Amino acid sequence: MSVNERTYIMIKPDGVQRNLIGKIIARFEERGFKLIALKLVQSTEAHLENHYADLKGKPFFPGLIKYMASGPVVAMVWQGLDAVKTGRVMLGTTNPLQSPIGSIRGDFCLAVGRNICHGSDSVESAEKEIKLWFPEGVVQYTSAMESWIFE
Repeated sequence: MSVNERTYIMIKPDGVQRNLIGKIIARFEERGFKLIALKLVQSTEAHLENHYADLKGKPFFPGLIKYMASGPVVAMVWQGLDAVKTGRVMLGTTNPLQSPIGSIRGDFCLAVGRNICHGSDSVESAEKEIKLWFPEGVVQYTSAMESWIFE
C-alpha cells in the first residue's frame, strides 16, 4: 500500500451524458486523491476492445463495445493511498442495485448496463489501463494538501 498508488477511472457515456462528471471528480478530490491525468475522449471500437479484452468471450461483449463507443468518456488517473481498492469501494458494485447508498453507483444509477463508471480492479490492471489511455504519460506534481491528508 503506497500513497503513490495509481488507479484508472473512466466515466462511461451515460455518466457523461447525465452531466455527472463534476460530481464524480468531486468525490475523488474530497476523499483526498490527487488527479494526475484527465481527458474527454471519443474512443474507437478497436481501442475499447483492447481495454475490455478480458471480457471478449462474454455474450454481452459486442453490446458493451458498441455502447462504450456511442459517446465520449472521461478517462482519469487518480493517485493516493490504496487508490485501486478504495476507488472500487467508492464506485460501488457492478450492479448498482447492490451498491450501498453513498457509493457513486448506489447514488447515481440503477442498471448494470448503465453503471456510469469503470474502475481498475488491481494495481496491474491500473498500470495497463493507464498506459492504454495515457500513452503520453501523466503529470507528476506535489500537492500542497498532501501534508494535511497523510501522516
